Amino acid sequence: MRQTRPTICCVTSLFLLALIGAAPSGAGAETNLVDAPPSTGSGWSLLGPGSTDGQQIIEPAHLGLNHEAAVQLAQAAPDESERAAVSPAESEHKGESLTEINKQLSNPVTSFWSLTFQFNNYNLENGHWNHNMQFQPVLPISLSKDWNLINRPLIPVYNSVPHPIAPGKFRQTTSFGDLADVEMVSPGNAGPWLLALGPTFIFPTAGSQFAGQGKYQIGPAGVAGYLAEKYIAGIFPQAFWSVSGGSRPAVAQLNLQPFYSYFLGEGYSVGYSGNVLANLHASTGQMWTVPIGLALAKVQKLGPLPVRFALAGQYMAVRPSDFGQEWNVQLVIAPVIPKLFKGSIF
Repeated sequence: MRQTRPTICCVTSLFLLALIGAAPSGAGAETNLVDAPPSTGSGWSLLGPGSTDGQQIIEPAHLGLNHEAAVQLAQAAPDESERAAVSPAESEHKGESLTEINKQLSNPVTSFWSLTFQFNNYNLENGHWNHNMQFQPVLPISLSKDWNLINRPLIPVYNSVPHPIAPGKFRQTTSFGDLADVEMVSPGNAGPWLLALGPTFIFPTAGSQFAGQGKYQIGPAGVAGYLAEKYIAGIFPQAFWSVSGGSRPAVAQLNLQPFYSYFLGEGYSVGYSGNVLANLHASTGQMWTVPIGLALAKVQKLGPLPVRFALAGQYMAVRPSDFGQEWNVQLVIAPVIPKLFKGSIF
């Protein structure tokens, strides 16, 4: 009997060890899952592998993680909204947004309000320079759902003009120039076509006889163009005839503005720059000014404010002698501003 007890104890011990060794390996996982939160879509589940929901469940025990580490891993994983916030699609959309603004600011019949500051530096045929700064608010107003009124006043802040005072001697005079205004009606539902028609005016507001023409002038203006996804093209003609204004010579002139821009994306564009001018009272060889010009533009947001910057160079292939324009270096700055009048008037 003394030898039986140790034998029984050994057998009992071996039996218990066998029971423990035969316990299902999932028991340990089950213990962890008791404390685990219910399924929230973050990888946790009480179903375990082979569940019938059609999704493969990865449990923390299979990753070699304890419960606390698995919770931190699930919380650190970005959700769909966070991934979308930094996706390349948003960067591309931002570029398209800047391009759309560039399209509108290149469009003579745009619906955007903007303030354009244009600086011109003309090298004249006689070797002297003519500098001017023009301020042009573009203020379209919706008359109805079908028609828009395009307001384009042009204010010459200064015009610095060389003029002869003696043979071979010139003096530079700088003053306010002649104010101009264009008022056109444009259809609001013309699709990609750009159409407008209306009167245009020039008022003799110059502070010096050398900085203006001294005549009240009136004539027609219009726009005909096409706006595609990658480019805009058209022409913006104006004609003026003097109607009054003292003893100064009568005026009859044309201002033909061809416009073309190719949109490169991210707010960049490249295109034609220059105005074709005609003095209808001049002799045949002195009548026309025809430029060949190239402009590079970029729309950039300065804080919440979109601003279009453009730099252009122009060579006048056809020009009058003596005071004709030969070269021009042009800088344009055009910030977009909020519309004060929203909706339709009628």
